[in-house]
Amino acid sequence: TNAYDIRQTIEHHLDSKSNAQHDGALVVWMETPSNPLCQVTDIQSICDLVNDVRCQHQNANIITVVDSTWAPPVITRPLLLGADAVLHSGTKYLGGHSDVLLGTISCSPINETGKFIAERLKSVQTSIGAVASPLECWLTLRGLRSLHVRVERQCQTAMKLANYLDGHEHIAKVHYPGLASHPQHATAKRQMAMYGGMLSFEVKNESMAMAVAGAVSTIRRATSLGGTETLIEHRASIEPPERRTSPPGLLRMSVGLEDADDLIDDLKIALDIASQICDN
Repeated sequence: TNAYDIRQTIEHHLDSKSNAQHDGALVVWMETPSNPLCQVTDIQSICDLVNDVRCQHQNANIITVVDSTWAPPVITRPLLLGADAVLHSGTKYLGGHSDVLLGTISCSPINETGKFIAERLKSVQTSIGAVASPLECWLTLRGLRSLHVRVERQCQTAMKLANYLDGHEHIAKVHYPGLASHPQHATAKRQMAMYGGMLSFEVKNESMAMAVAGAVSTIRRATSLGGTETLIEHRASIEPPERRTSPPGLLRMSVGLEDADDLIDDLKIALDIASQICDN
């Protein structure tokens, strides 16, 4: 994360708002780890930077929000790092069983901006009814009871898979914060209790990536994440052509609760099959 560029961007938007006499808030949005390259943002550094800008611009209305879906509370707690609000897709790790449709937002009880957002959200819920159904809430509460043990197992397995893939001859690159070679490994080590159950890796081209995704058997090919089953998907093929950001050979994995050795064997066989197909 380039702090200078972020500061320049924030101040540019503040100047633009001032010139336009616009009173809307400026949201500094952080997704960490990011989808699908697992890039890690230094939450505390960004929040400290925003607080510094707030001090210099007394009327600046800036909100820091962290999408921490990939790093549930047992891994990262953004509110303790200075964020005003944190978002989670409860459908993913919080529910944990691929049967919930729910999102959450938690606001800081410490800083004034967080308290203000909480009051506004409560007002919206009261007046408009923007709340989850009782069943979705119950399913999520059920999932939270096993969150720590699930995530701990998923992180351990993800680390084993990352290490296996990192040394594989057919893998061009592995994206996982737990690897010492990851560009933000030091930041991840500082702000994450574990390195997460999500990882991605790149093979030589799109054809091989599709072949790998089609050859796995224990691992399932699907788009979701955070559940008990290990999933794989070819990201570029599901992204709109005009907004495609994933490398063509990239595969994203959400690690489940299966035995790590079974998953490694599945990947080994799939990579061998894909290599034979692409070489012929």
